[in-house]
Amino acid sequence: MEPSELDDWAAEAAEAVGATLEPGDIAAVLDLARDAAHGIARPAAPLTTFIAGIAVGRGLPLAEVVAALVAAIERRSA
Repeated sequence: MEPSELDDWAAEAAEAVGATLEPGDIAAVLDLARDAAHGIARPAAPLTTFIAGIAVGRGLPLAEVVAALVAAIERRSA
């Protein structure tokens, strides 16, 4: 999938659920998924991003959520 196709899909998916994507959100979530997949296990990627989504849905800023989860991944993989 080309990056532009991924951006298009993300915009369509966000619109389908009434969400708003901010600049940098896609990269942050993809980086988080990569960190979870490599630092924990591949199946941890979707689970970790789901958990991030719950936290953001409860009002926490994405950057804060990502930082906390990356720190947890680093602690676990150390």
